[in-house]
Amino acid sequence: MEFKLPQKITHTVVNRFLKYVKYDTQSSETSDTYPSTEKQKALGVTLVEDLKEIGLTDVQMDKYGYVTATLKANTDKKIPTIGLIAHMDTSPDVSGKDVKPVIHKNYPGNDIVLPGNKTQVIQFKDNPALKDQIGNDIITSDGTTLLGADNKAGIAEIFDALNYFVQHPEIKHGKIRVAITPDEEVGNGSKYFDIKKFGADYAYTVDGETLGEIEDETFCADTVVLTIKGVNVHPGFAKNKMLNSMKIASKILDQLPKNRLSPETTEKRQGYIHPNTMTGSVEETTIKFLIRDFTVKGLHEHETYLRDLTEKIVAEHPKASFDFKIEESYRNMKYKLDEQPKVTEYALEAVQRSGIKPIRNIIRGGTDGARLSYNGLLTPNIFTGGHNFHSKLEWISIQDMQKAVEVIINLVRIWEEK
Repeated sequence: MEFKLPQKITHTVVNRFLKYVKYDTQSSETSDTYPSTEKQKALGVTLVEDLKEIGLTDVQMDKYGYVTATLKANTDKKIPTIGLIAHMDTSPDVSGKDVKPVIHKNYPGNDIVLPGNKTQVIQFKDNPALKDQIGNDIITSDGTTLLGADNKAGIAEIFDALNYFVQHPEIKHGKIRVAITPDEEVGNGSKYFDIKKFGADYAYTVDGETLGEIEDETFCADTVVLTIKGVNVHPGFAKNKMLNSMKIASKILDQLPKNRLSPETTEKRQGYIHPNTMTGSVEETTIKFLIRDFTVKGLHEHETYLRDLTEKIVAEHPKASFDFKIEESYRNMKYKLDEQPKVTEYALEAVQRSGIKPIRNIIRGGTDGARLSYNGLLTPNIFTGGHNFHSKLEWISIQDMQKAVEVIINLVRIWEEK
C-alpha cells in the first residue's frame, strides 16, 4: 500500500548527481595512503559545502576524508539516531575521469548506443531491468568512462532526502547522522570509521542496485595465502635437485573443480574458491585465494577442501613444503542483523510505503555495512536504482533515483512513528 507524503518532493537529486559524477574520485588498490587517492577529498570539499547549504550542522571532513554531518531532531519523542551512509570513491576497474553524463529521455525500450564510444552498447536483452524503464529517463556515461552511480547516486539521494526534511520542518523526524566515506571500492571504507563518534544507533548504506531491493546479507569472506616452497639450483646442474614451486602451484590450480566452486561457475547462494593473484619463482610461489560463502560453515568447508588438495599434491614432492595462512575479511551481516530484525523490516516497509514491491536480496560481495554491523552499528543496504556498476555500460533511471529518495524519507518517518 502506497502512503502519500504530506508534502510533494521538489527533487534536487538529478542536479546533484550530475555535479558529483564530474569529480574523478577513483580509489586505488596499490596506494599505501588513506584515502588511497587524495582527489577523493576534492569531492569531499564540495559535499561539505552542499551539506552546509542544505542546513545541516556539525558538518566536517576529517583527515581521512570522512564527511559527516547532523540533521537535528524536531520531535519530542525519544527515538534512535539513524545514520545514512554512502561512499564517494569509484571503482579502480574503469576510469572515472572526465565523466560525460548523457540523459536518454523517454526511453523507448531499445538498445542504448553510447555516443562517445559506439562499440559500447547497453543491450536490452542483456539488461532485464530495462523492460521496467520504458517511458522513463535513463542516465549513462558517454561510453568512454564509467558513470559513477556507484555510489554518487547514493550521495545525491541522501542529500535530496535531507533537503526535503529541512524544507518541511512540519514533518517530524529524529536525529539523523550522515557519513560519506572514501575507499569503499578497495575494501577500506570503514577502516578509520569511528562508530562511537558518529553516534548513530542504527544505520543504512544507500549503495544497492535494483529498484525496491533491500540487502541484508553479504558473503562471509576469508583470504587464504598459500605459499609453496621448492628448491632452486643452477638450471645447468638441476637434474634430480631442482624443485620448481611454480609447477607445483600450477598443479594445484589445475586440479581445482572445473564446473563448480569458482566465480565463473556459481551464482545466488553458491560460494567459491577464487585464485585471485599469484607471484612466484622457482624457489617460492604465493597464491592468494578469495574464499566466499554465505555461511561460516561453508567457508570452512572450502578452506578445508583447499588445504586437503594442497597437502595431497605437495606430498608428491618430498622436498617441497607449504604455508597455509587464513586471513579473516568479513562475515555475513545477516548474523548480526537477525539480532534486531526491525532494522531491516523498517526498510522493507519504507519501500512498500513508496508504492514499490520490496525485494529482500543478498549481496554476492561485501559492503561497509558488513564490517559496521560486526563493529556494533547494524547497517543494511538500500537500493540506488543503478545497474552495471564498475562498467562503461553503467546506467541509472531518474525515476528510480527519485523513488530511492522517497524510500529514505519514509524510512526516517517510520523510525519516528514507531
